[in-house]
Amino acid sequence: MNERNGFILLSLAALVITVVSAAAFTVPGGSDSGGIPNLLLKLAFTIFAISDTLTLFSSITSVLMFLGILTSRYAEEDFLVSLPRKLIIGLTTLFFSIASMMVGFGATVFISLYHKWNLVFIPIALVGFVPVTLFALLQFPL
Repeated sequence: MNERNGFILLSLAALVITVVSAAAFTVPGGSDSGGIPNLLLKLAFTIFAISDTLTLFSSITSVLMFLGILTSRYAEEDFLVSLPRKLIIGLTTLFFSIASMMVGFGATVFISLYHKWNLVFIPIALVGFVPVTLFALLQFPL
């Protein structure tokens, strides 16, 4: 992996962190005057909160792994063990963060649309998983 690819993966993971951080502070359904989310007791909100937290932690782990690759000393033993391990961990956690971000997206779509159109959210959520599938198909042959 050259430096350009590492920078691209690092930027992607940092973008995921930015999106998830913004989503954590703008919870679906809003909140009351005390700051407590209105949909706190709903299952879909719990799924959103858990997937948002998992996305944040896994994307931070991915950023740290890619930073470790970019700042390594590139010694001979690094190419044998350390760099491949960091690359596998970084790609796996990046894939997991994108997948859990899509789960949070599905939960948010469900929260937003289950009142009006109770079956429309299913195809919308399924289309939302296309990026996860494409990322997996393009990265796992590596």
